[in-house]
Amino acid sequence: MSAPDLTDAERAAVQAVLHTPQLSFGPQTLAFERAIAELTGARHAIAVNSGTAGLHLCVRAAGLGPGDLALTTPFSFMASSNVLLYEQAVPVFVDVEPQTGNIDPELAAQAAADLASGGAAARRWLPRRGASGSAALKALLAVDVFGQPADYDPLLETARAHGLKVIEDSCESLGAAYQERPAGTLGDYGVFAFYPNKQITTGEGGLIVTDDDAAADFMRALRNQGRAPGDTWLEHTYLGYNYRLDELSAALGRAQMGRLEELLAKRQRVANWYATHLEGLPEIEQPFIAASTTRMSWFVYVVRLPKGSDRDGVMKRLEAEGIPTRPYFAPIHLQPFMVERFGYRAGDFPVTEDLGARGLALPFSSVMTEGQAAAVCTALAGAL
Repeated sequence: MSAPDLTDAERAAVQAVLHTPQLSFGPQTLAFERAIAELTGARHAIAVNSGTAGLHLCVRAAGLGPGDLALTTPFSFMASSNVLLYEQAVPVFVDVEPQTGNIDPELAAQAAADLASGGAAARRWLPRRGASGSAALKALLAVDVFGQPADYDPLLETARAHGLKVIEDSCESLGAAYQERPAGTLGDYGVFAFYPNKQITTGEGGLIVTDDDAAADFMRALRNQGRAPGDTWLEHTYLGYNYRLDELSAALGRAQMGRLEELLAKRQRVANWYATHLEGLPEIEQPFIAASTTRMSWFVYVVRLPKGSDRDGVMKRLEAEGIPTRPYFAPIHLQPFMVERFGYRAGDFPVTEDLGARGLALPFSSVMTEGQAAAVCTALAGAL
């Protein structure tokens, strides 16, 4: 489905670390953090060992605890809800825009207003079980789906009106821009991820950006076993975690950051090839770029099959020709443990369910050739 884009520069950077005695937190991590801070203009950049770890620390920094509510999307990778559940907070799902797959700002505004008013209006948004109608709404966790930022201006207006912290899950959108503002900087905290299929990779890894000085100090302490500034090696002010990023991974990320513009341009080129070769398939819905997205950062290339299509059959035919594909995303609210815990049912979030049923991720990476993209599209036409 994907492949990292690595050169001898990255290999040399990792090899150089192996000639030093410092393999854990050190100068490579600091340099990697500086590179992301310079890209985004954020005051603080905090490297961690996964995007999930970064989101979890943001949930802690936002003060979410048992029973608290957070508006979020059911159309995402599971981690964006899991991090709320880690702290026993309750994800309050809001359906998504049909074109982008990002959280619908109008529905988010309505949900926040209804939850503030309480009673029957609030119960409309809560799961059938596992949440209290008197619980406090404390945060909004938006996801930048497939490399495209959510529509943040109205979301931020809702957050301000209701005193909500905004966590931007920008794990798929490094380098993207919303209304000329960098992804990751649009909320109180933003999180990037660097799995091997991302725009840049550290193997495993993530990074938080924020302008909140106190939150940054708190999250730095939490990633390092809860050691606050001034704590000795065996002193732990907070309940913390081992969420540090190692030096080898940071060196790889720092080298990749030196090629970021090249990598983003190569991904754009592959997306353009797909768009061109799919023109002959009008029944296929290609990715939609919103006017507010002033720079798309291609993470995956997800098309939508016509309603009623046999997606599994299409995938099997493509696999028989050596072409891997994947459904993308499976609705979070219909995951087995979410159904068991909260009582969700099919039909609860129809747009999310429609996108989940028709979405098909095609092979995508910056190392693909036009010939490969053309072959995928030809095979897709035959499979349909």
